[in-house]
Amino acid sequence: MSASNVPVKEVVMALVNEKQQLTYNELSDMMFSRGVSEPDLKGSLKELEDSKLIASRSSGGVLTYYVLNQGDSPRRVLIIEDDKNISKLMALSIGKGFEIGQIYDGGEAIEAIRVAKPELVILDLMLPHKDGLDICQTIKSDPSTNNIVVILVSAMDPTSNRFKGIKYGADYYIKKPFDPNELRTLVTIFLKKKGKRFDPLIDLPDEERISKEVERSIKEGAQYTIGTLKIGGLGAYARRFGEHAGVVILRLISQLLQDSVRTKGPGTFVGFLNSDEFVLAGKKGEVEAVIEEVNNEFTAVLPFILQDAGYKLIDLSIDSLFESKEVPKLTLEYEESDRDQIKQRRSEILQGRGGGFGGAGAYTYDELQKLFGSKNLDIKITRDANGVRLHIGKNADGRDG
Repeated sequence: MSASNVPVKEVVMALVNEKQQLTYNELSDMMFSRGVSEPDLKGSLKELEDSKLIASRSSGGVLTYYVLNQGDSPRRVLIIEDDKNISKLMALSIGKGFEIGQIYDGGEAIEAIRVAKPELVILDLMLPHKDGLDICQTIKSDPSTNNIVVILVSAMDPTSNRFKGIKYGADYYIKKPFDPNELRTLVTIFLKKKGKRFDPLIDLPDEERISKEVERSIKEGAQYTIGTLKIGGLGAYARRFGEHAGVVILRLISQLLQDSVRTKGPGTFVGFLNSDEFVLAGKKGEVEAVIEEVNNEFTAVLPFILQDAGYKLIDLSIDSLFESKEVPKLTLEYEESDRDQIKQRRSEILQGRGGGFGGAGAYTYDELQKLFGSKNLDIKITRDANGVRLHIGKNADGRDG
């Protein structure tokens, strides 16, 4: 119970509602300072989730709670899956509170979408008469349907299909066998999240949470590591093939990281620096496992990315991928940060502010980029009413020592 005798559940709801989304760690700090125990906090969060007032999702190693809209009319979901047993499992996974339609033939999909006007489509890739990628591309290229959320779910090899799905505008890609809880959570947050529409790239931990990881990394021992994963050559690639092509690569890496964290390093933190870099932090062994898996996945998909850009696979040997001047180079470059360098850069930033971290609040993205040694940034990400935008500067990608 809180000091003011207000029920814990009401205090928690008020805090989450004020910010519209809060991490578990942020909530626990606030509630523990009020004398609330961990069991009471977890019990209240469960009650609120069971009541469909909030929903939680673990993304980038951070458990976040979102406030849900409480509209009167149920949101419409259309499941397009030819296996009736799997379709039934999907419907059961989503649960109550949604108006769910089901069709089993890809050839009927577009007409069904135009009639039913769903707000979200769960789409299998392998369908009779019209495959899921074609359906996704049709949905996202039509102004009357392009605002529909599309979740691709497939047992097919995701190496090229995830990339193609993201390119055609899919909002997320889930591999079969799927986790029913993950599917339910994604549907709920995509359709009912209060405030700005949920975006799996932008809704990675922001500058405030990255700042806390920087501070933590300074205090932790040698087994705790922090560093950046940079998409080398992204600026040149986006200049050559367009800003949309660059955003597709960012979304691809973001989803690969989120998938890998769930399987290889559940405690690993992943944040996005609004550029061509992601921040990773956590136990050294887990971070290394995540980096290795993402690198392997990206190496496997790279030939398909370049084939999509017009290169013939027969011409894309390993040497040409990494040495040819004719083939654009996209690489993943992880750099573990040196604590002493972070401390030095941190000191310079705080001196420039004229105050300490505690009084000045979180670092800005510009300050974080300086902390991690980024320079001459060629890529900047912004978000407006039209979605995620990638801006390409004139400088070459680079990093100082």
